[in-house]
Amino acid sequence: MLHGLAAATAAVVLTALLAALIRALMLRFGRRGRDTTPHLGGIAVALVTLGVACAGPVLDVAELGEGVAPLLAAAGAVALLGLVGDLRPLGVRVRLAVEVAAATGVVTLAGLSPGAGALAVLWIVFVTHAFQLLDSSDGAMGAVAAVTALGLAVCAIADGHPGHGLLLSVLAAALTGFLLHNWYPARIDLGDCGSLFTGFLLASSAVAVHTGAPGAQTAAELFALTLVVLTDTLLVLVSRRRAGRPVLGGGGDHIAHRLRKLGLTTQGSAVVLGVAALTATVVGLQIHDGRVDPVAVLPLGLVVPVAVVLLLRVPVYGDASHRRAPHARTPKDSAAAADLAGGRG
Repeated sequence: MLHGLAAATAAVVLTALLAALIRALMLRFGRRGRDTTPHLGGIAVALVTLGVACAGPVLDVAELGEGVAPLLAAAGAVALLGLVGDLRPLGVRVRLAVEVAAATGVVTLAGLSPGAGALAVLWIVFVTHAFQLLDSSDGAMGAVAAVTALGLAVCAIADGHPGHGLLLSVLAAALTGFLLHNWYPARIDLGDCGSLFTGFLLASSAVAVHTGAPGAQTAAELFALTLVVLTDTLLVLVSRRRAGRPVLGGGGDHIAHRLRKLGLTTQGSAVVLGVAALTATVVGLQIHDGRVDPVAVLPLGLVVPVAVVLLLRVPVYGDASHRRAPHARTPKDSAAAADLAGGRG
């Protein structure tokens, strides 16, 4: 318990300090004109999460637990992929090859059957990019991911996976430390390094923790825990398809952007997304504890299409949509989404 609190505290402080250092270095030596905000903040989240998680065994105060070390290695590889993509163009084949290989390694060690393993790999890659796409507005992805990480940490500890629980708690703490710099007005962004690392670590940990659990219960839990990112991704895909826009292009058409169109501030939209994630996470935890039947997720399942239909009514593709909203980070979002189309990595 004390080690967990110390690890979380260290993660918050170290991430905040390292993010500030990276920002200062980028402002002094970085290339200008790519983005108005330094975009390599994910280095801080990834390094601190991996470093603090590994400090336990090194200092002989805690063990990682079975399956955690390979998960850290796979997440580190994805973070490195994102970092390379932040610095130079990467093709879609390279990106998917690395992500699928990393996800396959995690799934193989989890001992899933071939059929379930294939679905798990696809789910991990999808959720990884869903979190990447959500990183389009100050504080939005960090808030949602931190809440999701805490929810998964509770599930891991309850199921006898203290190593995964500690890792997820450290990730949540690191994201909290990063939010000190990423809250509106953001002074530094996660970049692909941080968003891909976070999404992959959350998705892979969810698979590892829920291996062996009843299928219906697992599906209901994971749906609830990832409700916000799944809704945002579905909204963007449907919206762009209907508008005849490139599905993998960027734009100010995410939930956070539409909430601002409705009058919320940037901070307000991040808070709304965080509260929505917290509400869905509580439902997921109730299902995990057996207090609520998995069928209880059905109302949440209805919330998704209703939310998408209502948010589609908010205009975002008119002439004004070409003007960048404050801290919408549309250019960054466009570049990040273009990764899948073979653009920047």
